[in-house]
Amino acid sequence: MKKFLLATVAIVALGAASAHAADMPRAVTKAPAYVPPAVSFYNWSGPYIGINGGGSFTGSNSAGLVGGTLGYNFQSGPWVFGLEGDMNWLSHTSASVRNNWLATIRGRIGYAMGSTGSILPYVTGGAAFGDVSNTVTGIGMVSDNESGWTLGGGIEAAISGPLTAKIEYLYVDLGDGPSLAGVGSEYHTNIVRAGLNYRF
Repeated sequence: MKKFLLATVAIVALGAASAHAADMPRAVTKAPAYVPPAVSFYNWSGPYIGINGGGSFTGSNSAGLVGGTLGYNFQSGPWVFGLEGDMNWLSHTSASVRNNWLATIRGRIGYAMGSTGSILPYVTGGAAFGDVSNTVTGIGMVSDNESGWTLGGGIEAAISGPLTAKIEYLYVDLGDGPSLAGVGSEYHTNIVRAGLNYRF
């Protein structure tokens, strides 16, 4: 009888303990705080090479052009400073004053924009060099290499990996060209071109 009573008391005690445990609040595990992925900003620093093509326009005197580019950028925060040189060949349809090749050496200052800094509007300016030929009907043609200045601007944007694309405007003034039979020549032009650059 005593054993039966002890067993009954034990069972009642275990039941009460289980009921008490069921009534206790469960431990809550908090989910880890959300950490947004790090944003990778585009790096404009370093050397690059490129190709470009477009047109040269001076009143009724127009020409297509194609050429290559070589440059180097330094970046400080969103500011980008660079040095760029290019060489272009021009194809005139008909003009008494022509420019068959044109080279520039220019500085560039840009400001990286966009959520990742991959868009670069810039201004540019420097020295320009090219040949200028002057043709006088019934007399002949004379040609000479000239130097002058250029000023312009553009916008460049990253498109895939190390590739960037740009569109650019340059005003070029090579000053007075050669004269023939008292007929002078003066060469200045507006250049609009697009290009692709590959960054290393």
